[in-house]
Amino acid sequence: MDRNKKKLAHILLVEDNEGDILLTREAFEECKLETEISVAKNGEQALDFLYRRGVFSDANRPDLILLDINIPIFNGHEVLKIIKEDSDLKKIPVIMLTTSCSQKDINSAYENHCNSYVEKPLDIEQFLGAISKIEEFYLQLNTLPK
Repeated sequence: MDRNKKKLAHILLVEDNEGDILLTREAFEECKLETEISVAKNGEQALDFLYRRGVFSDANRPDLILLDINIPIFNGHEVLKIIKEDSDLKKIPVIMLTTSCSQKDINSAYENHCNSYVEKPLDIEQFLGAISKIEEFYLQLNTLPK
């Protein structure tokens, strides 16, 4: 571990695109905090992780959720709605991290109480920069619930 890195932050990345998973992991490796990233590749896995079911029975509660909209089984909007309707889970900040720039998707995400909506930049350097800004705000400046 880099001695300049601070506390460990646990992130649940809900993403089915392998390239975006690798880029997100790479981006967090460059950040100031040491991070643990758990990955769920569909909505059902995300909910199993959060409710500690099946293979995720020993899962640690994430500090932050990065949630794509276009994921299999349950889409990101459905997962977000379930999270924010649960009295225990709703405290976890959820950032919609998606390629969708649809105003309908943006409105729906905020109606279901997402904490932020970030369009994934298509340029790799811009994508890495966006993750760095998320880390800086949500994991350094912001105080997270416990």
